[in-house]
Amino acid sequence: MPERTDNHESAGLPEVKEMPARPLPAWAKTAVFVLEVAFILALLVWWLSSESTRQNKSLWVLFFYAFPAEFLIATVPHEPILLYFGKFYSPLTVALISVGATLLTEILNYTCFKYVMDLRIFQKMLQSKAVSKIVTLFKKAPFAALWVAGFTPIPFYPFRFLVVVAKYPLVKYLLAVLTSRTPRMYIIALAGRAINIPDYLLVVIFVVLIAAANIPILRKVWQKKRRRSESSPTAS
Repeated sequence: MPERTDNHESAGLPEVKEMPARPLPAWAKTAVFVLEVAFILALLVWWLSSESTRQNKSLWVLFFYAFPAEFLIATVPHEPILLYFGKFYSPLTVALISVGATLLTEILNYTCFKYVMDLRIFQKMLQSKAVSKIVTLFKKAPFAALWVAGFTPIPFYPFRFLVVVAKYPLVKYLLAVLTSRTPRMYIIALAGRAINIPDYLLVVIFVVLIAAANIPILRKVWQKKRRRSESSPTAS
């Protein structure tokens, strides 16, 4: 019996070459980036401007709130809402709904930071020694670093940029988010159910967390203005 072969040449068929995937044109990447940011801003404005929405206890409010709470540098804190909904739903339900929305938001974060990273203005910054050292350190144990940052109160937004700079696979990044954020959100929702924190105190926690996140930024802005005023010549 002659030996069978699946080779295209022996069968007399032309060899089929796989075509490389075409990258999106620059205008399409920009359009996607603008739409992603506009979507998050629309959700944030909707939540802040609608009193009925803020008082709504439906799970879809919990789901959509996660987008502005986890987008880029997180304009609003996530923890008070988890504590609030933990009073009305099981901690597991709150955690699963929130982590589902968080995973979708992290996909947006990944694509947004990738778009920013590809801009020429950021190329020199990415090639600096400081960034190279941080990326090298991160690559030694990327999953563990993401897991610890996702589970603990460590600010997570630097890692959103770091995974893109280090070219860490999106699937592994989402797996780290899933396995770290789910127990964290479950514990917070469980605390809300066990302690039953009054609504007014949750508002105080909300304001304190926003202030704590923005004070360092405001301090840097104030210091820059002060340096400019000191360096500028005084009027005679």
